[in-house]
This record gives sequence, structure tokens and C-alpha cells, in this order.
Amino acid sequence: MHFRLFYQGPLKAKGSLADKHYIRQSFHAQLKRLWSQPPLRDIAPRLNMDPTKGKALGVQRGPHLCVPLVCESLELVTSLEIILLRPEAPGSVLTQADEEPFYCLVEDDNLITGLNVTTDRLLIEAKNSNEVVLLIQVHLEFTHQHFTNLVPPPRLV
Repeated sequence: MHFRLFYQGPLKAKGSLADKHYIRQSFHAQLKRLWSQPPLRDIAPRLNMDPTKGKALGVQRGPHLCVPLVCESLELVTSLEIILLRPEAPGSVLTQADEEPFYCLVEDDNLITGLNVTTDRLLIEAKNSNEVVLLIQVHLEFTHQHFTNLVPPPRLV
């Protein structure tokens, strides 16, 4: 499965927790929409999202219930291709990466098997020097191939 996430807004090298949460909210809206469409919509009712009911896909992070798409229980890993457009000249060095840029996408950073970042100049007028456009291509792969994840589940009509 492949899909893309999009973000346009501020991206600070040493952003606060509030800055990181703002970016996560942008990805959350897109991932929520992804879960509402096939094939995820078809499997979601069969998954336990509630961590208070035993082993669950959902993970409690403070006051938030995080439902990571890439996790060990779904036997998924991901590779990411990121295009980062920013007002600076091409070739400028990224000084520091965000510690958890894909918090609601992955359960654990160790499930990211590949990462490719391409930077280029943002050619629209930016509100400030922190304004960026991110386009993230997400490639999902199963860690184990078996009957239950090779064949789509039957639809009950």
C-alpha cells in the first residue's frame, strides 16, 4: 500500500511540543481519512483500538489515543520518501531533525526501514523563514507474508 501525506506550515528545527503537536494534527486529519477508506475501512471493525481492553492497536499518549498504522501488531514496516520545500536556497543543510515527526504514523521509529529526504526551494511566497511544504510518500510492507495478509478479507453483504 502506498499513500502520500501533505503538510504546509511552520517547521522549526528545535520546535516546542506545541509546534510538534500542530504538525501531528495535520497528519492526523489525513490518516483519519485514510482509515475511513478501503482497504483500511474494511479491517478497522475487526481491530481492537482500545488499550483498556487488552492487546490493542491504540496506544495511550497522555490525553490522546494514538492509532499508529505502522506497528508490529499489523506486521507492517514503512519506508518514507520526503520532499521538503523551504524558502532557503537548495543545498542548505538541515540542522536538526524532529525527534518524532511521524508520531501518529508509526508505533516505533525502528519500523521505518528506509528514509529519503530531498530538499528544494519553495517557490511560493512564504509567511516566514520557517514556512515549508512537505510531501511524504509512504510505502507500507508486511514483515511476514501469510494467508491472512495476502488475501483480502471476504466482504459480508
